[in-house]
Amino acid sequence: MDLIINQGNWDQLKTKLRERYPQLTDADMHHDEGKEQSMLRMVEYKLQKTKEEMREIIAEYGLFSP
Repeated sequence: MDLIINQGNWDQLKTKLRERYPQLTDADMHHDEGKEQSMLRMVEYKLQKTKEEMREIIAEYGLFSP
């Protein structure tokens, strides 16, 4: 099941992820509506995390259901 991202929780998540992983750039975190999953895959690749690891990281922030 894919994560659902809306602009409100994305802004919060983006800030938290960039604090935790400063190697992420604005371009990495750019969120186009309808292309959320490809953006998340790119972030997973850049951080060398699996999809499950990213779900756990995101769930830590309480912004999405894993």
